[in-house]
Parts: sequence; C-alpha cells; structure tokens
Amino acid sequence: PPPPPSLMYQSPRTATVEASLGGVVWALDRQVFRHTVTTAKAARVAVSQESLSKVKILSTVTIAERARLGDALVACEFNDGDTIIKQGAYGDNLFIVEEGLAIAYIDIAKGDAGGSFKKKEVFRHTAGDYFGERALLTDEPRAATVIASGPLKAWTVDRASFERLLGTEVKRRMSQRVSSYDMLEGDGAAPATVKKGEWSFLSW
Repeated sequence: PPPPPSLMYQSPRTATVEASLGGVVWALDRQVFRHTVTTAKAARVAVSQESLSKVKILSTVTIAERARLGDALVACEFNDGDTIIKQGAYGDNLFIVEEGLAIAYIDIAKGDAGGSFKKKEVFRHTAGDYFGERALLTDEPRAATVIASGPLKAWTVDRASFERLLGTEVKRRMSQRVSSYDMLEGDGAAPATVKKGEWSFLSW
C-alpha cells in the first residue's frame, strides 16, 4: 500500500480511527517514517539500476530513461521449479533476471497417436537476461515456458509501463529479436540447447 499521505506530505488525515478494545499500539513520528521510506526507496532504485545496467539492449537509453524504468520495476522472487511464464498463455509482463537461473522450454509433439508433447530446453537465462517481451510487442501467446532453476530474483515491468517508458529504438531491437526467432521457428532450426551467448535473440 502507498505510504500515509499525512506523514509524507503533511496533509490532513483522511480517516478517523477509534479503538474498539483496549490494547497497545506503536507510534512512528513523521521524521523517522520519511527517513525510512526514502532510504528504502533509494536502496531499491540502486539495485534496480544495477540490474538494468547489465541488460545490453538498454545500452541505448539515457540515464534519465533508465531511472524512470527503474521506478516502474517490481521485484519478484521464485522458488526452484516455479513456472514464471507458460507457453500458450497470454501475458502482460516482461521479466529481467537479477540473480539466479531460469530455463526456457518449448513443447514439441512426440508424434504418437495420443498427440502428447515433450519439453525441450532451448535457453538458459541468467543475470542481465530478459524474457517475456513477445507478448507485449505482438499480443501473441507466450512462445515458451520459463521455469526457475533454483531460487530466482527478477524484476518485472507491466505492459502499460513498457509502452510508456521504453524508447522506440529499444522496442525496434526487441521486435527484431522476435522476428529472428519466428524465422528460425518456421525453419524448424531451434537447437536442442542454446548456450549462453548463442542465439541470444530467442524471444518468448
């Protein structure tokens, strides 16, 4: 929830709170509260900026643009085996890996009479990698399932912030990555396992 405006901005109280039973409460004065909030925000911004600085595709944005994007990022954590995005689902978020490993899989038909599928690993996302932009750029379903391999820390940005804050050059480069993957997918050329630094344009 947002901080109480009466403490942050010296505005009047917006509600009256009355005790219905006897009890003990803790009080925090304005100065301590504001110092705590601003310190926490500064620490959060510093961490998000460090993560953004590792994303190569954001190398063209200005410091001010990166700061605005950092303000829009939301921290999220996943446990081993958690599904972050799922192939075939529609999404509204892009993810940037801060720490840990996320593995992308695609479903491939086994060709049996039952029409079953098997998972094929196609990419390993580590710190500084991002994924999930396809759904924001094309409104298409996710092209892969991405699962956390061990504890994972990431940042996520929603569609509205993505559209508002990312410049045209970044969006153009992301669109190229989506197009490059589409061409390979159509040729059936997806590798069994994509190593770090190779086929970095794969897009989910």
